[in-house]
Amino acid sequence: MTRMRTVDAAVLILEKEGATEAFGLPGAAINPFYSAMRAHGGIRHTLARHVEGASHMADGYTRAADGNIGVCIGTSGPAGTDMITGLYAAQADSVPILCITGQAPVAKLHKEDFQAVGIDAIARPLTKMAMTVLEPAQVPGAFQQAFQLMRSGRPGPVLIDLPIDVQMAEIEFDIETYEPLPVVKPAATRAQAAKALDLLTASERPLIVAGGGIINAGASDRLVELAELLGVPVVPTLMGWGAIADDHPLSAGMVGLQTSHRYGNESLLASDFVIGIGNRWANRHTGGLDTYTKGRTFVHIDIEPTQIGRVFAPDYGIVSDAAAALDAMIAVARERATAGALPDYSAWAGDCRARKATLHRKTHFDNVPIKPQRVYEEMNRAFGPDTTYVTTIGLSQIAGAQMLHVFGPRKWINAGQAGPLGWTGPAALGVVRGKPGETVVALSGDYDFQFMIEELAVGAQHKLPYIHVVVNNSYLGLIRQSQRGFEMEAHVSLAFDNINTPHVEGSSANGYGVDHVKVAEGLGCKAIRVERPDDLGAAFAEAGALMAEHQVPVVVEVILERITNISMGVQIDGVNEFEELAASPDDAPTAILSLAKV
Repeated sequence: MTRMRTVDAAVLILEKEGATEAFGLPGAAINPFYSAMRAHGGIRHTLARHVEGASHMADGYTRAADGNIGVCIGTSGPAGTDMITGLYAAQADSVPILCITGQAPVAKLHKEDFQAVGIDAIARPLTKMAMTVLEPAQVPGAFQQAFQLMRSGRPGPVLIDLPIDVQMAEIEFDIETYEPLPVVKPAATRAQAAKALDLLTASERPLIVAGGGIINAGASDRLVELAELLGVPVVPTLMGWGAIADDHPLSAGMVGLQTSHRYGNESLLASDFVIGIGNRWANRHTGGLDTYTKGRTFVHIDIEPTQIGRVFAPDYGIVSDAAAALDAMIAVARERATAGALPDYSAWAGDCRARKATLHRKTHFDNVPIKPQRVYEEMNRAFGPDTTYVTTIGLSQIAGAQMLHVFGPRKWINAGQAGPLGWTGPAALGVVRGKPGETVVALSGDYDFQFMIEELAVGAQHKLPYIHVVVNNSYLGLIRQSQRGFEMEAHVSLAFDNINTPHVEGSSANGYGVDHVKVAEGLGCKAIRVERPDDLGAAFAEAGALMAEHQVPVVVEVILERITNISMGVQIDGVNEFEELAASPDDAPTAILSLAKV
């Protein structure tokens, strides 16, 4: 046994648990923890400019890193409350992050001391555990339990709050004999897998809905194997996008009210059986449940027992980790394939491919100012299949999900359920930490970009290169579109005449307000403005070159037309298509990529 401070024990536990990437801001009440990180040297720390930004960096890191858990660190009081949005975003999408806060001394917690707030009570509804550690000897057990909880069952965040006197106290601790607690995940039985396949093979037009649980479980290859064994098309959810590559012959497109494809919705409506694996039946995916469920048999597999039946009652439910369920179904399906006992779904799969070949939205517009659809067409051309996209909310995210293409797991990083504005930039920095050397492209509207724009300086300081595409219409575009139902337009314009930006004759950026190029450059990054659609390809190429040369974030601001309504609706059979649809593949070059292997 060795006598050491509790913070030294905590840092050694982080290293042994593999959580060696931290994002945060030091402060008086957390300085002992920082001194332990400095003393042991096994944890790399990225200094954020805002603690909410640090929490999103930890979130982005975990989503990208495939197994490692991001850590967010802050001092007492407002640092913890700043983390709440980050905890919400992580909890909503089943992402494990560990938030560590400093706290006033134990004896002062009930005295309204400076920056003493009951952060454990505030964070508890948004975490798997939120604990203020009052006894020094409990610190190792608190961190040990935190990692077990974050990894067991449905993943999620944990907050550990450390009073400064608890941090400074000494305890006996032996890191050499420390072992992580066992991770508990439910697993489907063979009988359950057989039952699910019985229901599937009794149908004529089955679909697999692939949720984010498949990506969390590292089971994308097994999903593809099962789909190919059965010959059954796959519909990824927004959180499961990339579990099967967009150009795979059995990838049938996304379904939903907003982040969906026309061909995906039509194939779901034509189906008679759906098996959902690791998904939540989110309302933006299902729309009206009567329409979504009518005439279809449903099997639902999820790691969280209370998810089964939460939105609607399936015909059969299985509580299981996605990887374990897929393994069990693959084993049964192989036996049945060998015995010649699997139906032939090639005609049905062919119907889905035919819809995928024809039902596209038009992207090829030559308008000035630029129409957003053209931006995503050019992004598909410019960025290869190894690109990782990062985004959160708004018309930019919705249109991006309708028109971009994703070719592998953890290549679409999206705060799906919470959708906090400002998440994209700091999350992208975390993704770069989690995917060193890979191409990372963030996508924001101008409002999302402005929310945490100061975090660009983090990318410049720490040499975290990525490309940030900002589609600027100087509007709260999604809110403006939703206000149409109230026959109003209220407080959604961001446009003004910037006294520091001279009027340029013929420029479509006149009167757009914030000069994002100057702000980005002032924060130590590179930036390019694009006003004509034919210049987009060259701008993306230049951004890549600048990123490689300087190793900093590069902003590509695209000046859009002020108003574009993006396809969406309230039922999957009633999505409003505000723009003209593609008459041929020439009008929708994105179709070429998505059909590469068809």
